[in-house]
Amino acid sequence: MLSDHGNAVARQFGIAFRLPPDLKELYQHGFKNDLAARNGITEYELPIPATFIIDRRGIIRLAFVDPDYTKRLEPAEVVRVVQGLAAATN
Repeated sequence: MLSDHGNAVARQFGIAFRLPPDLKELYQHGFKNDLAARNGITEYELPIPATFIIDRRGIIRLAFVDPDYTKRLEPAEVVRVVQGLAAATN
């Protein structure tokens, strides 16, 4: 499990994006959400929702990225892949 405060890893994976001025305004004033302050950075950016399972050697074994934030990887799929990796190392 990774917490990516500041979006450094999201930028490395190429899944962070800057909000256009109209969305920045909406977040700041409409939602009262200062993304830059919340993320500890100066830019208004968000990561594209993603799930990565990376093995102990640093190899990505599963990647799920979808710009539609309502679509997420099924938890059962995560468990299946992690259990498969655990079984392979035993």
